[in-house]
Amino acid sequence: MPGRKYRVSSLSFLAGFLLLSACGNGADSSDLLDEGTFTPGIEGPATDAAGNVYAVNYAEEGTIGRVTPSGEASLFLKLPEGSVGNGIAFGPGGDMFIADYVGHRVYRVPAGTTTPQVWAEEPRMNQPNDLCIHPDGSIYLSDPDWSRDSGNIWRVRPDRTVELLESGMGTTNGIALSPDHRHLYVNESVQRTIWRYTLDPDGQPGQKEKFFEFADFGLDGMRCDQAGNLYIARYDKGTIAVLSPEGIMLKEYQLSGKKPSNLTFAGPDGKTGYVTLADRGCFELFEALHPGAGFSD
Repeated sequence: MPGRKYRVSSLSFLAGFLLLSACGNGADSSDLLDEGTFTPGIEGPATDAAGNVYAVNYAEEGTIGRVTPSGEASLFLKLPEGSVGNGIAFGPGGDMFIADYVGHRVYRVPAGTTTPQVWAEEPRMNQPNDLCIHPDGSIYLSDPDWSRDSGNIWRVRPDRTVELLESGMGTTNGIALSPDHRHLYVNESVQRTIWRYTLDPDGQPGQKEKFFEFADFGLDGMRCDQAGNLYIARYDKGTIAVLSPEGIMLKEYQLSGKKPSNLTFAGPDGKTGYVTLADRGCFELFEALHPGAGFSD
């Protein structure tokens, strides 16, 4: 579908990265796209098998935008009237899944198409937020209730059955699977806590433990790299924190923007972190410690 387009060549991206580093402005990142290319609702970045990166709310609410490996951004699709996406994830077969936080549903966009289809719908959800997908096709969803500082976790099974995994949590937001798919990480934004669940072979959560607790600022989207390190968007702090599988802080990337909402991994080797910035309406890029977990599949 037609839409506004911006192009950033690989050489200009590299030059921009080196320039930012040389200027000593304190940022560990470089810009991709003009500010305001996406709305302040930019969120849920995900990478397809061809290396294209997608995020919600391109130019206007209720859309999905696509950024090619060469840096060209354009409109990918529009969701049905009244729907607004948040998280995006790709299933094992290449289908795109989108959490619609307004319509309490999950859309499926079959690979090779731009037509959203309702995959699951649950009126009891507050607002399905972020999602991640198990190799068996199960979808795990965070479901915050910001008005009550509470939240839930849901699972949509491959047969499209919707299952409440846990209720009465804090404001559940970021959610991610470890690269070996044995652990599920869920954070609570307001409470600044990350929980880790041990999954059984069927993907059912069992043992739950407090993985890490921050003293300040908010938490948003999370993703793992191949080594099992967890990358967390620190909303209002303007950083991406990196925790080892043992819960040790390894690094914190400083961004130019202050409101990172989520991240994904892309680039030729999967080591480029793409961060969505709500206060800037664009991506910032950084060099990750290892390729993203999806690049080990």
